[in-house]
Amino acid sequence: MFSSLSWEHLLVLVVVGLVILGPERLPGAIRWTSNALRQTRDYLSGVTTQLREDLGPEFDELRVPLSELQKFRGMTPRAALTKHLLDGDDSFFTGNFDRPERPVDGTPAKPVEPPRPAHPPGGPAPFDADAT
Repeated sequence: MFSSLSWEHLLVLVVVGLVILGPERLPGAIRWTSNALRQTRDYLSGVTTQLREDLGPEFDELRVPLSELQKFRGMTPRAALTKHLLDGDDSFFTGNFDRPERPVDGTPAKPVEPPRPAHPPGGPAPFDADAT
C-alpha cells in the first residue's frame, strides 16, 4: 500500500501536518496514529492465529489459490502478451531486435560475424570529393 511512498512524500506529509495541526498537536497526532496502526497489526495477527487454529491444515490449502492469484498481480497486458504470445521475447515492445546473449530456450547463441571493411585491406581508403 505504501510502496510508492518516498522520503520526499513523507517530508511533505510532515510539513502539511505541521501547518494544519501546529507544533503543539503534531506529536500527539503521530503518537495516536502509531498506536492505531500497532493495534490494527496486533488484531490482524490474532485473527490469523485464530483462523490457523480453527481451520488446521485447511488453512494452508486456502493459501494455495491465493499464491496463484499473486502470480497474476503483476501481469500487465504487455507482460501477458510477452509471456504467452511472444514466448518471453519483448524485442517487439523494446525495439531492441539484436540477438540476446543467451536465448530463452537455453541453447547457446550463434556467434556474430565481425563487420567487413568497405575497402580491401592494404589498399587506399575510399575518397569522396563531394563529402569534403
